[in-house]
Amino acid sequence: MNRILWADDEHEMLRPYIIYLNQKGYDVTTVPGGQDALDKVRKEQFDIVFLDEQMPGMSGLETLQLIKELRPELPVVMVTKSEEERIMEQAIGSKIADYLIKPVNPNQILMCLKRHIHEREIVANETNRSYREEFADIAWMIDTASTADEWMAVQRTLTKWELQLQDADSSMGEILLQQRKQANAAFAKFIARHYEEWFDAKGNLVADRPFFSPDIFRKEIFPLLDEGKKVFVVVIDNFRYDQWKAIQPLLSEIYTVQKEQMYFSILPTATQYARNAIFAGLMPAQIQQMMPQFWVDDDGEEGKNLNEKALLDSQLARFRRHETTTYYKINESDFCEKITSQLKSLHSTLNVAVINFIDMLSHARTDSKMMKELCPDEAAYRSLTLSWLRHSPTFAFLRRIAELGYTLVLTTDHGTVRVNNAVSIVGDRTTNTNLRYKVGKALNVQGKNNCWTATRPERIGLPCPNVSSSYIFATGGDFFAYPNNFNYYAQFFRDTFQHGGITLEEMLIPLVTLTPKTSN
Repeated sequence: MNRILWADDEHEMLRPYIIYLNQKGYDVTTVPGGQDALDKVRKEQFDIVFLDEQMPGMSGLETLQLIKELRPELPVVMVTKSEEERIMEQAIGSKIADYLIKPVNPNQILMCLKRHIHEREIVANETNRSYREEFADIAWMIDTASTADEWMAVQRTLTKWELQLQDADSSMGEILLQQRKQANAAFAKFIARHYEEWFDAKGNLVADRPFFSPDIFRKEIFPLLDEGKKVFVVVIDNFRYDQWKAIQPLLSEIYTVQKEQMYFSILPTATQYARNAIFAGLMPAQIQQMMPQFWVDDDGEEGKNLNEKALLDSQLARFRRHETTTYYKINESDFCEKITSQLKSLHSTLNVAVINFIDMLSHARTDSKMMKELCPDEAAYRSLTLSWLRHSPTFAFLRRIAELGYTLVLTTDHGTVRVNNAVSIVGDRTTNTNLRYKVGKALNVQGKNNCWTATRPERIGLPCPNVSSSYIFATGGDFFAYPNNFNYYAQFFRDTFQHGGITLEEMLIPLVTLTPKTSN
């Protein structure tokens, strides 16, 4: 039975409410003043407190502040005859849960109790019911999806329910997880059937295909510049669609979402390939052929993303564009704070920042037992992303961009997926180390698996290190491990977030255009 504490010096006036609430199954304890209420809160457990604002001795506002010091989590509802704005502001500033004006209708009290005591239960029940009703429709969407747009709709729907069921603390989460696995299995088959169709015989992207990594500047950034907009492109490495939806409410404080869309990361869904393709506006094989000085093979020891500014400049030159550009790669908080302080002196119309925090988070989670505890699943991954943005210099950076009137284009190069099943693979000594894709000669995946093999890399716009090289992409929750020390690596990397393969989370990623709500 839920317990209510009600402090009001007009005890007789409470009798009808007490009878009503007792009939509804609530246990009501009444006290005549603020000090009595404090004594009760110290000694007993209550689910909610109703406070009369005007009581002899200690006022309702004074009592509210002291109760919050004792029990910050305890919801307190102010009941008053006054509608004075000052009193309401003081109560709200003291973190009041609700505000009721006398005379109070019993139904108002009941609704108040449902909001503050039973909300999670009600939301969970309603969310469970809604998801059960839509379950069959989602299954049908997955079974019948046959176009890129339909798979984007599947991704949006699954993400919507992941967020809703997470917030509702729902029991349906495991069922939704199975639908996500089914969707990824079907999506992998879709990619295996159609990916080569999106290229011509020479490995160039054809017109009739989804929005791909090389299209971002040409299709989204250049038109904004043509409209005379000052643009800031922020690329967050390893940024999933569900992470975007998690931080969207925070960014909505300073930005209006002008356009939200998804696009397809190219394969492999790895930084070397996908992000270089974004900045160059070309597929990796084209970069290697046209600008070999900027391409590093998988087995190369040089940094694989050291030439992003040069690749962007080459794309601007290729399209005969003359914008002045600024490029930042943000790996540390101190540097982020430094460039934030310098933004007002910028004169470039096109500015780009690459932010690597989420990439560092995923690596830290792999290597650190503590980080695995802090971030055990996708819901925690989203929560940690939101917490990072809220409290990091990155949010101040994005806020300053808005204040200066820049249009913000927020995107990523690829997403990540939580892996849980090791697949044994054999290759020569030049085979790369990525867990979700392999490129090399004589690759041999052992046992039953659902990976996709591209035996002609040039047909899908990828460099071919050797004549007999092929690419193998993991699907679903699989990851590759070598037979030597297989069990150790299978255990070490299980339940880590990886990228490079074929899943909705890795390939269907956010591309969002935001306009500032205010500017100086």
